[in-house]
Amino acid sequence: MDTPTALGDFLRNRRDRLTPQDVGLPTHGTTRRRVPGLRREELALLAGVSITYYTHLEQGHSVNASDAVLDSLARALRLSPDEHAHLRDLARPPRAARRAAAPRPEYARAATRQLLAAMPEVPAVVLDRRNDVLAWNPLGHALLAGHLDATSPERPADRPNLTRMLFLDPHTRELHADWKQDARTALAALRLVAGRHPDDRALAELIGSLMVQSPEFAALWSKHPVRDCTVGVKHLRHPVVGELALDFESMPLSDGRGHRVLFYSAAPESASAAGLTLLGTTLAVDGAERRPGAGVDARVWS
Repeated sequence: MDTPTALGDFLRNRRDRLTPQDVGLPTHGTTRRRVPGLRREELALLAGVSITYYTHLEQGHSVNASDAVLDSLARALRLSPDEHAHLRDLARPPRAARRAAAPRPEYARAATRQLLAAMPEVPAVVLDRRNDVLAWNPLGHALLAGHLDATSPERPADRPNLTRMLFLDPHTRELHADWKQDARTALAALRLVAGRHPDDRALAELIGSLMVQSPEFAALWSKHPVRDCTVGVKHLRHPVVGELALDFESMPLSDGRGHRVLFYSAAPESASAAGLTLLGTTLAVDGAERRPGAGVDARVWS
């Protein structure tokens, strides 16, 4: 991920989204404009900076922009709070190490796994910042990926990635009733993470592979959506229990490693709550929980 290039792309994208009318600038009658949005000089005027300085910033030549300048640009571009934070991340990348270290496999802590096991009636998944699945409890596995081996998160080479699955796995695509919205939200959150961690080689490799393998991902990525999404409602079309409307919440863990737990729940006495209960019963065989790795019969996902 080339941060100077990313900064320029982001600024141009947001500049193209605005018109002079949007920001109260004159349009000089019917004169035809050669750019779809604001010109550089118009944005520089709105932000109160020189055109030369703004041009250098858009070209990635300035890495010392002050808070005041970035705040002015955010106001001029009408950025959301998440987009404003993303602008700051791109404008102030961390110093690159002399040589990027090979990423080490990450694992969920034993205490975190114990927490998941203590909540058998709540679908729960442990994720790293790249959306690699580090652990899940049986109900979390059955809800999101019953067609995969439940032990796959324990093996880095086989570890599922929720974003990769969303764009490349047909079973996961079918699971999401509003796939387009969920895909856009997932990509917007990933771009926010990419701005915060431009030196993450594994994250860059994930994004690069998705750009190549998924034209839909590439098209969405080029639009630079940015949004942090930690709570919301997910509408799923589950192959075992049917339609589900589930509240989700992503809670960061306090170990400083960027891991978080994704929980799903349903309103009490709702049809979705009954669906989760029914899904839980599929995990029991002869009154005992299925052995690890068995999960829901994979044939229902095919």
